[in-house]
Amino acid sequence: MRTVKAGLAWNILLLTVNLCRSAGALAFPALLAAAIDERLAGEGHTALVQMTALMAVLLLGEVTNQLIAPWCVSTIVLGLRRRFLDHALRLTVRGRAGFASGDLAGRLLTNTTETGSVVPLFTVWATSLVVSGGALVALSMIDLRLTLAFIVGGPAATLIIRAFVGRISPFLTAYLAIQGRISGRLVEVLTGIRTIRAAGTEHQEIERVLSDLPDLHRAGRDSWKLQGKLNLRASLLMPLMQVAVIATAGFVLVDGAITPGQLTAAAGYAGMALGLFSQANLFMALAQARAGASRLDEVLSTEGMGHGDRTLPGGPGELNLEHVTVMGPEGPLLDGVDLRVPGGSTIAVVGASGSGKSTLAAVAGRMIDPDEGRVLLDGVPLCDLSSQALAAAVGWAFERPAYLAGTFAEAVGFGSTGIQHEQVRQAARAAQVDRLIRGLPLGYDTPCAAAPLSGGEQQRLGLARGLAHGGPVLILDDALSSVDSITELRISKAIAGMSGTTRILVTHKISIAGRADRVAWLDQGRIRAFAPHAELWRIPDYRRLFQPGPEERHSEERELSNV
Repeated sequence: MRTVKAGLAWNILLLTVNLCRSAGALAFPALLAAAIDERLAGEGHTALVQMTALMAVLLLGEVTNQLIAPWCVSTIVLGLRRRFLDHALRLTVRGRAGFASGDLAGRLLTNTTETGSVVPLFTVWATSLVVSGGALVALSMIDLRLTLAFIVGGPAATLIIRAFVGRISPFLTAYLAIQGRISGRLVEVLTGIRTIRAAGTEHQEIERVLSDLPDLHRAGRDSWKLQGKLNLRASLLMPLMQVAVIATAGFVLVDGAITPGQLTAAAGYAGMALGLFSQANLFMALAQARAGASRLDEVLSTEGMGHGDRTLPGGPGELNLEHVTVMGPEGPLLDGVDLRVPGGSTIAVVGASGSGKSTLAAVAGRMIDPDEGRVLLDGVPLCDLSSQALAAAVGWAFERPAYLAGTFAEAVGFGSTGIQHEQVRQAARAAQVDRLIRGLPLGYDTPCAAAPLSGGEQQRLGLARGLAHGGPVLILDDALSSVDSITELRISKAIAGMSGTTRILVTHKISIAGRADRVAWLDQGRIRAFAPHAELWRIPDYRRLFQPGPEERHSEERELSNV
């Protein structure tokens, strides 16, 4: 129904044009019959002139349909893609985890096109139904025996088509699902191409990406087999039904009940009446649209991040987590966390790998909602804020920031409405990336794609984006892990000088924890302590957090994929 509403005016126009074409097509055999009978009787050329005019009208209708149908489809597809992408971007982390990036891209690009074609397909089906029904009425008006001859094969044709549509949809749905899995693995491989090359596992990854090809082949083969069976049965049944009508018309002509012109019209109407049953490609396309719509609905029916309509009252930026619990597949990631972050203060969040640090940051900035408890900013629950108010309130910087297409100035100012160039430069200077950008050929106007950055440079650019945000809360999720000690010190001083901003720094660095006002020490999803670093340093377990171990530290983004 939503598909029909998208581009409703164009849909109505398309349906109107096709219904007019159907009416003209139904009138054509009657005019042809009249023209033949006129010539045989030597009565003039009136019907012939009318038939010529009708042919011109039908040609105009065909041209109009060819112009409107693509526009109609593109309008519907655009609306579907906008709605799908809007919902996909608002999926909760838990909902997002069920769909690979490549799978979502496939649904956005392919399944929306298939689903968007349903209105023109429905229009074709509806007009075919009108033509078939009108042709049966016309046969009855010529002679009722012609209709009876046609109806004998009608139930069999209906059963064949109904069985085809019912059986083909699961095969097409499976085919699209397998395509989505292959796309998802391909995106994974392209994202980690350097690791794969370094490990020398290219052939293994190729096999993994394409491991579902046999299933894809079977699903495609089974669907084409069904379509082949439909075509075979239709090719046997339809001619028999048409021959039955024409043969009956011949006997009726011999009896003198109809004219030669009406015999020609009966042959034409018999073909029209069979039009709905003979369109195997139409039913295949309808089944594909149905399968595509079901895959879109899987995403659209998945829980999205809802928002309220409140704004912040303009307080100091005090953040409160009250009895916050976040569940993962194997237990709680956060377990009854209570935490009060005074406005304008800096807190460091530390803990062993998997202790819940990134999850706490995600809850504090409402990347995710807790399963229990609530998070308040200046007394307002984050879930009650409008999307605009939440985006304006919380700035972010991540361990591995991502950049959209654009210049470096646009990358730093991304998400900050009305930001001025001097503010962009100021944020870049604080993040120690201004000199790098100014050294590029076009400075801040250099496209990001034209100047690849190292890991540390990417982090500093992402940090500049967070610093440029200017909201009351700034969350850095291990955003300084790849910078050297001297650069880290300079950046830390700049962050400490951000008066009026509440700063939450997820870190595993002792230097950052030491400069924070207080440290939130997480242990197995719970706050073990919340105190200044100097006070916690007396505890042996706390000191061990900062001692290098035999294993590399794993990014806690893995936590969020399990939420």
